[in-house]
Amino acid sequence: MIKSSLIHIGRYFLMLKEVFSRMTKWKIMKQLIFKEIDDLIIGSLGIVCFLSFFVGGVVAIQTALNLTNPLIPKYLIGFATRQSVILEFSPTFISIIMAGKMGSFITSSIGTMRVTEQIDALEVMGINSLNYLVFPKLIAVSLYPFVIGISMFLGILGGWFGGVMGNFVTSEQFIVGLQDTFIPFHVVYAFIKTAIFGFLLASIPAYFGYYMKGGALEVGKASTTAFVWTSVAIIVSNYILTSLLLSK
Repeated sequence: MIKSSLIHIGRYFLMLKEVFSRMTKWKIMKQLIFKEIDDLIIGSLGIVCFLSFFVGGVVAIQTALNLTNPLIPKYLIGFATRQSVILEFSPTFISIIMAGKMGSFITSSIGTMRVTEQIDALEVMGINSLNYLVFPKLIAVSLYPFVIGISMFLGILGGWFGGVMGNFVTSEQFIVGLQDTFIPFHVVYAFIKTAIFGFLLASIPAYFGYYMKGGALEVGKASTTAFVWTSVAIIVSNYILTSLLLSK
């Protein structure tokens, strides 16, 4: 188990080195990048917006239902919603969901090319297949923080809607909670995490798709394995980044 994990880690970093060498012509690469932006970023907006709005509402309602002490001010509903959405829900929870949605797409698309020998054909033509297939995805996910920015906004909006429409808090109290002891670096911290998570979301599934062996059945297995490893990498890096950036 340990030996196998070390082999995967070593091969992963060797893959990253190859991704950034022998670059494909910009005329071709530009088209690939726009295609990946459409598939990975724009194609993910719908599910991200839907989840963010309703989970933000649930966070506000759950917080309100647990504030049973009349001495606790109602504006804490807005405060708790803001902190939950910005610090963890949008950057981390959404990224784990994207590991399933975005990651499985990357693994299956590259894995299918491996099964059908399209990757071998690229190599025969003298094209660096890793740069051709993986580099556009890495560039596309550089826009992933914008998706999380939208998620933050809709999460807080959903919290306002759930709290105010449910008569748990007034709009003025919720807004006071949003503004209370706001630390701008928390937003910076969230976007730093998101940028790293985006890189993991593109590179780890690409690794398992590129180096998979077997037929069509193994494509599904590779997608499952990629989701597990990507989720683990996101959670571990989340712990490390939180310890480094927020600890005093």
